[in-house]
Amino acid sequence: MNENISCMLIRGGTSKGAYFLASDLPESEQERDELLVRIMGSGEGQQINGIGGGTTLTSKVAIVSKSSEEGTDLEYLFAQVGVEEKEVDTRPSCGNILSGIVAFASENNLVKLSSPSTMLRVRNINTNTIIEVSAESPNGHLRYDGDVRVDGVPGTGSPVLLNFLDVGGSKTGKLFPTGKVRDEVEGVELTCLDAAVPMVHINAQDLGLTGNETKQQLDENDPLLERIESIRLAAGRLMGMGDVTGSVVPKVSLLSPPTYGGHITSRYFVPHNCHASHAVTGGICVAAACMIPGTVAHEVSQGINSETVVIEHPSGQIQVNIKVEPGEVEPAVRQAALVRTARPLFKGQVYPTF
Repeated sequence: MNENISCMLIRGGTSKGAYFLASDLPESEQERDELLVRIMGSGEGQQINGIGGGTTLTSKVAIVSKSSEEGTDLEYLFAQVGVEEKEVDTRPSCGNILSGIVAFASENNLVKLSSPSTMLRVRNINTNTIIEVSAESPNGHLRYDGDVRVDGVPGTGSPVLLNFLDVGGSKTGKLFPTGKVRDEVEGVELTCLDAAVPMVHINAQDLGLTGNETKQQLDENDPLLERIESIRLAAGRLMGMGDVTGSVVPKVSLLSPPTYGGHITSRYFVPHNCHASHAVTGGICVAAACMIPGTVAHEVSQGINSETVVIEHPSGQIQVNIKVEPGEVEPAVRQAALVRTARPLFKGQVYPTF
């Protein structure tokens, strides 16, 4: 491994992350994670000694390689790197960061672009699921400008379509890890669902909220954050995930009726503060729950009669096209599609700090 490591910084959806070739990082997970902590500057809030952006949304890493599996183009491992903590968590995934993978693969000659668009089949190592990622590539050149607007991102860009396949039980092996559509934890009724990401869905009113609170209002409410974390830890054990103190999953979402013409409002926690907009995988999980009778989301949204779910969040909306089918044991989330944009910010070499 070279002392200086090739790296790209890419804004994918509403997140920003460092992208690396798997072959440029140590094979040992411990050595790899220690290196990523140094590169991102984790251990203090501003990440001033690294390339992290000082927030959970900008301290993310994608590790990419060409796939050897037939019918799959790329392998993608996502890592959530701590900001104030020197921690790396590869248990969750990130759909926003995934939207930058075509740009990274093209710049590093992992794939050949076609015209007028390119579709890659990507295996997410975190969840062992397949996602089809499509981007516009007229004349074999990736396009970044366009008219698509993603709420939470300034300006517009070219569309990147993410098509998630069979995401039920992505981490726990079950869509409903507890075996129930609803559970009660610390006196609060909630739904524990694992679709693209394990989540805990709570009716915001049950925590004394309207559900329309701003990110700042929620982040400054220490008693609320402490209660959410206590519920999350208990729910994690109930979901068979053990002690999740050091993990960013399961995530928590506070749900309420829509205000601006959508189907449901979500305040998504990452997990110790509110997301400025909404995670892609979290959007899939909320949308799937809206389609399943008996869940907290289904009750709050009052049922949806189409395959498109519009979720309102602090920065606007996120739209998920989703297919949920009946199954022998539990419903099957066959497909979930979203549109994102991506923008490369730099390509070069990063100096590991010590």
